[in-house]
Amino acid sequence: MLIVQKFGGSSVADAERIKNVARRVAAAKRAGNSVAVVLSAQGGTTDELIAKALEITPNPSKRELDMLLATGEQQSAALLSMALAAEGVPAASLNAQQAGIMSTSKHGNAHIKRIDTERAETELDRGNVVVVTGFQGVNRCGDITTLGRGGSDTSAVALAAALGADLCEIYTDVDGVYTADPRVVASARKLGVIGADEMLELASLGAKVLHNRSVELAKKYRVNLVVRSSLSDAPGTLVKEETGLESLIVSGVAVDKDIARISLVGLANQPGVAFKLFSLLARARISVDVILQSIGRESTKDITFTVAKDDADETLKIIADNAVTLGYRQVSHDDGVAKLSVVGAGMATNPGVAAEMFEAIYNAGVNINMISTSEIRISVLIDAADADRAQIAVHDRFFPPAG
Repeated sequence: MLIVQKFGGSSVADAERIKNVARRVAAAKRAGNSVAVVLSAQGGTTDELIAKALEITPNPSKRELDMLLATGEQQSAALLSMALAAEGVPAASLNAQQAGIMSTSKHGNAHIKRIDTERAETELDRGNVVVVTGFQGVNRCGDITTLGRGGSDTSAVALAAALGADLCEIYTDVDGVYTADPRVVASARKLGVIGADEMLELASLGAKVLHNRSVELAKKYRVNLVVRSSLSDAPGTLVKEETGLESLIVSGVAVDKDIARISLVGLANQPGVAFKLFSLLARARISVDVILQSIGRESTKDITFTVAKDDADETLKIIADNAVTLGYRQVSHDDGVAKLSVVGAGMATNPGVAAEMFEAIYNAGVNINMISTSEIRISVLIDAADADRAQIAVHDRFFPPAG
């Protein structure tokens, strides 16, 4: 059996935890499996490296920042290989170039294009555990790129798909996928199984347990995916295409605070205005989420939308650079907002979910600024200061605390 195991930063945060990971990997290897491991940087390392860059310049080159950040995963990979050797298990650490992880060229948020598995397969055939740096790739020029926060999950699933692995295990500091963030909602419940579509929505909407692109890849290439704790032997949560069970009306509640709201006021009320705006952002590979267009009055209309907080400055610059083309009267932005969402495949056949969600938010004394829906999701934009309180209220409505 070929297993790909991914361990997050908290799982390798210090020497003792690295040794714990080595023991777990060694056990899988001794059970007769071939094992490839994908690692994040040790907990806090990426933030420390960013801080070092900002000590030098407030606006570091994205290329050089990727060069710097990639060293975090290389440290983890080398240290785990040493720990495995101390356990009597042969291992070989590979960086992105050695592992053949080819990516696009967008520094800071690159996408994996393909993986040349020849080197990894050679090491596996030799009986070695292959330890691969997560979060990074190499573009067509040979430059190191990074895949965005949480990108090691994507590295692991992509490697599992390329190798044809039987199982991909994502080890983290929680023991599975919960109905909400258990660090915020004390009554959150662990799910034994969740559908891939629901997991993809939750990951895209701010649930931190899995990177959304990793779920996309798992769904596309039918990778068997399990989320487990690196600190216990709990069974974890299975993410699969079809659960084979009657779907829960709501599977989970998620909050995303890493967003910004941008409003263009006084746009011409005529065809093509929205196309001009969003095509400019698409060319810059900026993803837009919640969109609200006002009813036109006096030959003008307003458009409000959200982007990732990291993309806000670039978005505002694009808008300013194209002021004449867009023809707006003024632009404003607010990064003190949060997106609260409920997700569930059962919502499609159960009317009234929105009303219950809105009532719970109302009872918590929280104002809703924008609303967006899909067949299995309802999202609202609220003030970030109200996010935790609203999340607890909504979760308790759909998952009443015991007793």
